[in-house]
Amino acid sequence: MLLVLAVCAAPVLASYLTYYDVIPMPGVRVYGELIEPQRPLPELPARAPGSQTVPLTALRGQWLLISVAGGACDAKCESNLYFQRQLREMLGKSRDRLDWVWLVDDGIPVRAGLKTGVATATVLQVDGAELRKWLAPAAGQALSDHLYLVDPQGHWMMRFPAGMDKGQAAKAKRDLDRLMRASAGWDLPGRPTGEGRTP
Repeated sequence: MLLVLAVCAAPVLASYLTYYDVIPMPGVRVYGELIEPQRPLPELPARAPGSQTVPLTALRGQWLLISVAGGACDAKCESNLYFQRQLREMLGKSRDRLDWVWLVDDGIPVRAGLKTGVATATVLQVDGAELRKWLAPAAGQALSDHLYLVDPQGHWMMRFPAGMDKGQAAKAKRDLDRLMRASAGWDLPGRPTGEGRTP
């Protein structure tokens, strides 16, 4: 009976995924680069300022929009942080299903002038060398050039092109909208707890 159910459900599921462009079809443009094979979050120690160390896998359960940069945060880093925040806000009702994450890949503390701007972000110090065993830039680019998308199961599944501007941010939002719609039936705001998801 399970086999019959699976056979009957497969066309419906496939049409749903292709309708929202989760499965790319000929002629359909996706701005972000899909990562194949997807790479799971590593058990990499991460520490928020003033907090204890936790594994990076603790971030599972939410969509994650990640940037990587040192604590000094140059102009490119500030631009990525700005677009992360804007992309999340532009998701409207779905914004609580996505966390924007800044992984600080050196030992330099986040400069004081940025702390207010990233108050709603998840900021974590990680080992840069270990991080590069998981995330990778496009050829000819640096790790800090991109924004990276991780699904709620903890798989790095998309990399947005370097040098994002307002026009490109609109294209990234289109990708995010499609993914939010396609996953709306099983992904809710908050991370799983013993009694379901937290609000």
